[in-house]
Amino acid sequence: MKKILLASLVSAVFAVPAVAADKADVVVIGAGGAGLSAAVTAHDLGKKVIVLEKMAYVGGNTNRAAGGLNAAESKPQKKLGIVDYKEIHFNDTMKGGKYLNNPELVHTLTDNAAASVDFINSLGGDLNDVGMMAGASKKRSHRPTGGDFVGANVVKTLNQAAKDRKIDLRTMAKAESLLVKDGKVVGVKYVKGGKTYEVMAPAVVMAAGGFSANQDMVVKLNPKLKGFATTNHPGATGDGIVLGEKAGAGLVDMKQIQTHPTVVPGNGEMITEAVRGNGAILVNKDGKRFINELQTRDVVSAAELAQKDKVGFLLFDNDVRKSLKAIETYIKKGLVTEGKDLNELAAKLKIDSKQLQATVDQYSKDQKAGKDSQFGRADMPRPLTQAPYYAVMVTPAVHHTMGGLRINSQAQVLDTKGNVIPGLFAAGEVTGGVHGANRLGGNAMADIVTFGRIAGRNASENPTGVIIPRGESPAVTEQKAVKAM
Repeated sequence: MKKILLASLVSAVFAVPAVAADKADVVVIGAGGAGLSAAVTAHDLGKKVIVLEKMAYVGGNTNRAAGGLNAAESKPQKKLGIVDYKEIHFNDTMKGGKYLNNPELVHTLTDNAAASVDFINSLGGDLNDVGMMAGASKKRSHRPTGGDFVGANVVKTLNQAAKDRKIDLRTMAKAESLLVKDGKVVGVKYVKGGKTYEVMAPAVVMAAGGFSANQDMVVKLNPKLKGFATTNHPGATGDGIVLGEKAGAGLVDMKQIQTHPTVVPGNGEMITEAVRGNGAILVNKDGKRFINELQTRDVVSAAELAQKDKVGFLLFDNDVRKSLKAIETYIKKGLVTEGKDLNELAAKLKIDSKQLQATVDQYSKDQKAGKDSQFGRADMPRPLTQAPYYAVMVTPAVHHTMGGLRINSQAQVLDTKGNVIPGLFAAGEVTGGVHGANRLGGNAMADIVTFGRIAGRNASENPTGVIIPRGESPAVTEQKAVKAM
């Protein structure tokens, strides 16, 4: 595996002698949702924090997150009368990951996700609407009021919190290596403006994201994905995984790479899973449904690839449109085909109108009866009877890399033997073990905020030692450290 990762490195940066050195209590690599959550948490514990971001902007892939943040037993759920339990969220996550997930990491995620919702809302965010996502048995996907995009709201909230706290955030600052002394991580060497700098700190939080935008790395791990587009931003190239591995970190689940089933062919624009969660169906070029639309992403992707031209149409009516603010963005971007009725829509899509009408009629009948006679879809919130009708052509694209640095439930990075690497923490998509073989929609946002907060807290309170279990806190309730499998 080490050969695979080293061979996938993008262009090497030739360092010049360091021209400056800073000191901090915590250095965070990556200014996405995980990194910003860690930075704000560490700052609020009284620590001097420096954040390094290689891109010119903050947010990373979190900017593109559309669906929501999964959490059970949350305040918004209770306010809306939604009955859900953390154990159900745990079971859904393990099942979705095909039980390849590390159970202790999953418990940490599901036990603390509701506190992550509180954290974002306490900073002025809006995670007060709750919807359904594929693979979930309850409505637990928290998003802005009206069903708008979750990522932009969370990034705006965290970035403003960082600005309010005057956290030292440096963009266009690419981490080049972790500084290690006597087996402990003691800082970071980075490049900015062609010059090399060092930041010394007793704790480093790696939050540099995954590698979905690194086609070479993806294909080396899964040749079947050659030529696939990606939903990720161009900075998702796996740099943090390589840096961690060079510092002795172990890796886990590297071959587990997820495709998202509803991506517009040719431009990589992802259509949020919430469209299906709010009632849309998938039909093929023959105008027929071919899958339970709320199956996990890997199952729906595989079903789409089996259709003619490896595409499907995401079909919904005006009732679904009105239920989800995010849809308006897709319409403004020209991604949606509209028909005043199903006949007009079928003509525009070049689909047999009688077959499409029959498909929608059957679905509407099943929705009214409360039982999907074709594919067993359990949640059918709308009958799709309100014209006009809309459709978006979709196909799978590389979306999430479930593998990465091996961590324990305290967000400490573990070496190849399962021992803690003192001073090194990690959170978000740069890590592995949380999602197993398949990530559920909404769990990435829960992952980045929850483990980002845990990493920020532990990097602040005990950067080089063994984390001692203690009572429940707002940041984390699962305190038991575990040696990763």
